[in-house]
Amino acid sequence: MTATFAQSARPAHRRFRAAGARAAAARDALTLVLLPLPLLAAALAATPAAFAGGGTRRWGRGRGESQRADAQAAKDAAAAAFYELDTAQRELRISIETITAVDSSPAARKAAADFAAFGQRIDEVSHAYITAVDSHDLDRDDLDAGAAARARTDLTKAKDELLRAKADLERFGQGLGPLLSTAEEQLSRLAPAVERARQGLLAATVALDAVREAGLRADGLAARLAALSPELTKLNQGAGQHGVPDTLRRAERVLQEAGAVRAEAEGLPAKVAEIDKRLVSLRTRAQALTTRAAGVAPVLSELRRRYSAACWQDLQQVPEEAQLAVARAEEKLAEARRARDEQRWPDAQALLSTVRAVLSTTDESVSAAADRLRRLDEVSFDHQREVERTRFAIRDAQRLAMAGRSTPDPRHAGPLDAAVERLERAVAGLEGRHPDWWHFLMETEAVRGSVSRVVQEIRAAAAG
Repeated sequence: MTATFAQSARPAHRRFRAAGARAAAARDALTLVLLPLPLLAAALAATPAAFAGGGTRRWGRGRGESQRADAQAAKDAAAAAFYELDTAQRELRISIETITAVDSSPAARKAAADFAAFGQRIDEVSHAYITAVDSHDLDRDDLDAGAAARARTDLTKAKDELLRAKADLERFGQGLGPLLSTAEEQLSRLAPAVERARQGLLAATVALDAVREAGLRADGLAARLAALSPELTKLNQGAGQHGVPDTLRRAERVLQEAGAVRAEAEGLPAKVAEIDKRLVSLRTRAQALTTRAAGVAPVLSELRRRYSAACWQDLQQVPEEAQLAVARAEEKLAEARRARDEQRWPDAQALLSTVRAVLSTTDESVSAAADRLRRLDEVSFDHQREVERTRFAIRDAQRLAMAGRSTPDPRHAGPLDAAVERLERAVAGLEGRHPDWWHFLMETEAVRGSVSRVVQEIRAAAAG
């Protein structure tokens, strides 16, 4: 209900107080009537005005006074309805403000618009009430019965309109239950969420200070923590300025980021220790690989002496490549050491990962030469073992393909027949003075691989 109408109602309220004064005077007059005659005479002498003027004339108007009383009762009832509607509107406005502060959904916007429409209606019925009050002066001495009756009719009508508006407003408020419950639930989460975010920032700050006291720099973590300062400012400004949903999201974001900073700060000493350990370990590994790379040359010499060029040609560059790779790894190790000394922890970790990858690749290349010589020695001494191993894999797959069938599925029979033919060609390729043993090994491995894929298909079809 607008302030204008509340101010307009003040004359009516002053009339309520005037009516109370008249009632008090009437009670005083009645007290005088009930006094003993000697005391009554004294009282009349002391207060002659009590029975003078309009007071004595009203006692002579039976029906007029009754109409006046009815009109006054209607006025009082309308005033009570006016007050109740104003109270209901104020209470519902709080609910609407709660909803709109939290919820921006179409339903919440509609509720706010409907409440605004109710406000216009309430202004109209309030204006009608105030007009009715101002149009009838029930305190006039010359108020006749007709005027009192008209006053009662107008005031009763105003009261009924106020009550209907209040009833409709209450029904509207009852329909806001789900929206209000959701809004109140979010509001109940607001203060704890903001407090958790503040405590998270405090914990991150404490962890960062502890790391610095230990002599470790954490510039990256400090920058991330400083970036949260504007967010904390907005949290302190409150949901009234930034809205409840945004404040809740901001509090959650601050809490997560502060928690990440705290975790990294607390784990930094262990990370530094791990970096130092890896520096030593990779340095030792690089030195050992240098020694192993020096042994590749004799292995290649043995391969060249005993086997055809096809068996070792792809390994010719291993010694030189290994030497270059180890040199590169040692260079990166030196850079990692400088990064560690300068407390550039991410750079140190990245460089160490590069060193590890280079050494792993080089280790595989160096190992490949010795492994090639061993495998070639084994197959050249007894290639039949490799043949039988491959044939066993083919026969096992063939039995699986025929399980529960009189004829194999063409999708499985074709690849298995091709595997048999490929194995026979590989065996035939061993004839001659200098067989390509490495090609033979690669072929048998490829045959077993194709057979394994057929077996997987058969089992998948059976499971399906």
